[in-house]
Formats: sequence, C-alpha cells, structure tokens
Amino acid sequence: MKSLRNVIGLGLARGWTEFWIPILTWQGLLGALFAPVSLVAILWFFRERQSEGVSLALLMLPGFLSFQLAQEGLVGVAQKLALDREDGTLLRAKALPQGMLAYLIARVVVIVLSALMNLMLVLIPVLFIAPGLVTIDGTGFITLAWVFALAFLAITPIGAVIGAIMKSPAAALGLSLLPMGALVLASGIFYPLAALPVISEIFPVYWLGHGLRSALLPEMLATLEIGGSWRPLETALVLAAWATGGLLLAPGILRRMARRTSGSEMEAGRRRYTQSG
Repeated sequence: MKSLRNVIGLGLARGWTEFWIPILTWQGLLGALFAPVSLVAILWFFRERQSEGVSLALLMLPGFLSFQLAQEGLVGVAQKLALDREDGTLLRAKALPQGMLAYLIARVVVIVLSALMNLMLVLIPVLFIAPGLVTIDGTGFITLAWVFALAFLAITPIGAVIGAIMKSPAAALGLSLLPMGALVLASGIFYPLAALPVISEIFPVYWLGHGLRSALLPEMLATLEIGGSWRPLETALVLAAWATGGLLLAPGILRRMARRTSGSEMEAGRRRYTQSG
C-alpha cells in the first residue's frame, strides 16, 4: 500500500511539473491561450441570438468544451506518448518499479490541469457574455467538477493506448483523429440528441457532453436528451466504468510496448524528431 502511494505521489508530482513547464514560455503561453480566446470570440458573436428562449452562446458552450476536452484526452495524449516513446522517456519509466503507472497518472494530471485551465479561461468570460449562465447554482458547479474528473480519467487511457500501438507521432495523430471524429459524430455533441442511436450511450464522449449539458444548461432542455432527463447516476457509472477499465489496462499495454521498443528504434525516432524540428 505504501508503494502504491509513492507511485501515485510520483505521478502527481511529475504531472504538475510537466503542466507548468511549457506555460512558462511565451510560445507555450500563446499556444495555451489560442483555443480558449477563439472560443470566447465565437460565443461573443452569438451572445444575443436565441433559440427556445436560451442564448445560442450558452447552447453552444457544452459542445465546444466537450470537443476540446475530447481532443486533448485522445489526440493530445496519443501524440505525446508517441513522442515519449521516441525520445526514450517510456523506456526510462519502465526501468522504475510501477513506472508505467506513474507515467500514466502524470499524463492524466497534465490533461486534467490543462482542461481546468481552459475551462476557467472560457467560463469566466462567458459569465458576462452569455445570458443565463450566471444562474447556475452550486449543484451545477459540483456536477461540472465531477464530470470533468471522471471524463478525463475515462478518455485519457484511450489516447494512451492509441499512442502505444503507433510507431510514430504522425501515425498516432492520424489514428487518434479518426476515432475522435467518429466519437464526436456518434455522441451528438453539436446537434439534437433525442434522435441519436442508443449505441452512442456506450461511448464516454457522449456522457462527457451529456454531463456538461446537465451542468450548464437549463433544466427544461433535458427533454431533448435521450430518455428526456439528465440521468446523473448513469453518467457517473458509465464514466467510472471506462475510467476503471482504462486505468487497469493501459499500464500493461504501455509496458508491453516499451518491451518491444529497441534502442535502435529509439535512436531512429530521435533522429527523425531532430530533423523535423
């Protein structure tokens, strides 16, 4: 038990450090601000338009946030893991006891912290430009918090598995974009949800979008959802099941991937990375 606590502590500390390092540079800071600022600008443009008595900016907000978070959890993690495979980071993690678990925890921490930062950079300005959002009560913010946490624990291991089976960052990027696009389309992030096929409820991206809508949108809009309600218990159970399965399976897949990675492959990958930079 003490060993597990040490591994978790190591992963948390590493994730905290990796989150801050790029932000402390001008390039990293501008890159982190680009997407939230662009999203706020789009929402500001639609702030006075309404549908069913609700601001279009408010209706669009959960979909935009869901897409951004799914992209970070799938595409961002897959590409970062493929890069870490090339530069030897994964081999070094494998050499440590429970190193792969610590590495995966660090990846989750980085993505969660990035998502929370993006959420604040979007949500705080939108409080002033989207009528109706300021009426969210404490329950809505609590829902927002646990949906974020469970969704990222559910989605990040999927990105890790994709990155593990790909031999290059470019391949990881291409493969992760395909399932992300399919999941976004099947999960109804940007269009009415009552007409979705029931199979969409299998995927964690659906429940991410559903949970964010339940936290941010008025209660009357629950009738547009599958089943006509927000279903918080089902949301928590499905996301928790994906998170548990992913965190149990992903470390083993990463360990097998590291065993198959030779020093010559790592050196070739490092040369490709250096030449591309």
